[in-house]
Amino acid sequence: MKKEALEMAKKAYQIEAECIQEMLEYFDDEAFGKAVEALAKAPRIGAAGCGHSGIICQHFAHLMCCIERPARFISPAEAVHGATGFLQEGDVMLFASRGGKTKELLPIVDICKAKGVTIITVTENMESPLAKSADIVLKQHVNRETDKYNAQGTTSTTALCMIFHALQTALIEETDYKNEQFALIHPGGAVGERLNKK
Repeated sequence: MKKEALEMAKKAYQIEAECIQEMLEYFDDEAFGKAVEALAKAPRIGAAGCGHSGIICQHFAHLMCCIERPARFISPAEAVHGATGFLQEGDVMLFASRGGKTKELLPIVDICKAKGVTIITVTENMESPLAKSADIVLKQHVNRETDKYNAQGTTSTTALCMIFHALQTALIEETDYKNEQFALIHPGGAVGERLNKK
């Protein structure tokens, strides 16, 4: 391995750790509280993003299911071909877009508004179309990506994950979710074995 490669690998830890620390400076108690309340009350939750944001939205949907908040990732491509039929009035749709201008997501916003679906947007650009169209906006902060070109979706995905982890953590408290409930739906693997140990 090149010396430079090893140095950059170790620097990646520092960059992402600094990002998470800095994120607290942008934490909006009111907006976050509104998001938690909306997610706690929603009969169904959808999530959509493109590229790395979309992959992390899949993780978000799974996090919600793990605390029995029915959720699914809605592919932006499938959303405009009928998949938004999953969403009904009173549901929540979460969009993730660092720049807040992802064109594939904008038609879904129109559908959500027509159906009476609450929109949560996670973005770094608070003046973007996705932010301005949302009912609730959560600020995503990214110091820089880890690669030397500041181009790859690395730190930005960690930042998005952190927001989603914080939401799930808060929802466990907000909904008084019990570990016994999780044990029932997670019998598999080492976690399931530990949870269901008599």
